[in-house]
Amino acid sequence: MHDILAAVEPLIPALRRYARALLRDRTAADDLVHDCLERTISRWHQRRPETDARAWVFTILHNLAMNRLRQAARRGPHVELDDAAAAQPPSQEAHVRHGELLRALAELPADQRSVLLLVGVEGLSYADAARVQGVPIGTVMSRLSRARERLHRLLDGALPVAPPALRSIK
Repeated sequence: MHDILAAVEPLIPALRRYARALLRDRTAADDLVHDCLERTISRWHQRRPETDARAWVFTILHNLAMNRLRQAARRGPHVELDDAAAAQPPSQEAHVRHGELLRALAELPADQRSVLLLVGVEGLSYADAARVQGVPIGTVMSRLSRARERLHRLLDGALPVAPPALRSIK
C-alpha cells in the first residue's frame, strides 16, 4: 500500500487539472479523479511494473473521462438552476480573454484538445501522451500540431469561435 501511495499521491493535483480541463466542471472533475484513484488502487496489481505509473494513471483518467463525455453527449446538457441564475459576464479584459480561450479550446476536436492539454498543460512527453491515448507517437505529434495551429487561428479571429450558448430557464 505504501508504494501505491508514494506513486499516486503526487499525481493528484495534475489529475485534477487535467480532469477539470476535460470536463469543464469542478465537481464532475473531482468525482472523476476520485473514481480514477479508486480504480487505480483496486487494479494496482494489474499494472506492469516496467511501465510508468504516471502514464498508467493518466490513461485510466482519460478513459474514464471519455466515457463520461460520451455519456453526457447522449444525455444532453445539464445546467444547475443556481449556476444559470448566478452567471454574470466577465468584467475585466483578462476574464474576457480567458473566456475566449476556453471557447476556442471547446471548438477543438476532442482528440486534439486532449493531446494539447496532456502535453501543453500537464507536461507529459509525446511518448507518455501516446500511451495515455493509446495511439502512435506520430499521431500525437500531428494532433498537437493541428491543435496549436487551429487554436492560434481561432484566437486571432481567422476562424469564427462559437458564441457562448444561451441558456433558457423555465
